[in-house]
Amino acid sequence: MAPNTPITLSFLFMTLPFFFFDQSISTNTELRYDFYDESCPHLPMIIRDHIWEAVQNDTRIAASLLRLQFHDCIVDGCDASVLLDDTKDMKGEKNAPGNVKSLRGFEVIDAIKADVEAYCPETVSCVDILGLATREAVYLVEGPSWSLPLGRRDGLKANFKSVLEQLPSPRASLENNTAKFTSKGLDLKDLVVLSGAHTIGFARCVTFKVRLFNYKGSGQPDPDINAAMLSDLQSMCPNRNDGTNANLAPLDVATVDRFDNEYYTNLISGVGLLESDHGLMADSNTAQMVRQYSFDTNLFYDDFAESMFRMNMVGVLSGRDGQIRKNCHVVNVDDGY
Repeated sequence: MAPNTPITLSFLFMTLPFFFFDQSISTNTELRYDFYDESCPHLPMIIRDHIWEAVQNDTRIAASLLRLQFHDCIVDGCDASVLLDDTKDMKGEKNAPGNVKSLRGFEVIDAIKADVEAYCPETVSCVDILGLATREAVYLVEGPSWSLPLGRRDGLKANFKSVLEQLPSPRASLENNTAKFTSKGLDLKDLVVLSGAHTIGFARCVTFKVRLFNYKGSGQPDPDINAAMLSDLQSMCPNRNDGTNANLAPLDVATVDRFDNEYYTNLISGVGLLESDHGLMADSNTAQMVRQYSFDTNLFYDDFAESMFRMNMVGVLSGRDGQIRKNCHVVNVDDGY
């Protein structure tokens, strides 16, 4: 790919519908929306071309990138640590429960990084590439866009244990997952809004099978699952330990490939797939938000954009902290690290 005309990041911001907020980024004064306008003017075109092709070739990729970014930011902050491979001295995040054989989209980020390095070497961080790629992918499947200050830098390590401690679980209680959000400076509203990402993508049987046959040791399915949905899921995920645990079910049975607010309508109808989804209807505060978003797509989109902005600012590195990795999978050893 060789674009003939540089397209600035500022131009990219004008071509997508944006929502700007009052949140201060004063603690990250090195970050700017136009951070790469001069140092890497081809960046927006590179992102756009790769993501357009990826979405055309793989209907799941928008959901996969969105999940990949969430799993990065919610564990030790947005630093692209989830992209790092294990080494003899470091057991990283990729192979931790919740990530192993589950996270996807690494090859898309690798391809973008390779092109970016050809145009502007050692300039654009992997964490910024992941953020820009995710935003573009969501927009291409009819989702909202959001503000993304740039100039974030990549972390120097990944931690297997951090995933176990910090990553929210589809099987955990609302209280437990909310505590993990609040530990990052996010709140209950962010949890409900970002759960709306389940309007696209799929989940493996192993993540929700507990609801289908022996819910909470009762010997019976979860009584709150829609009966027709239960029958379909039991056929897809039979009650035996075999390869069917890797089978995939859509998180949103209504519009699996389109970003919209149907996820919330599904919850009200009892067709939320994961325990964590169902838990949103069991609490009066979160259930009220679910109902609001099911009625008002624009409200959901505005709040989703705001929560994505907030998530993208969790634990960021800037200035002289971290580094700009040449390869997203490996820390630069020639920088003295």
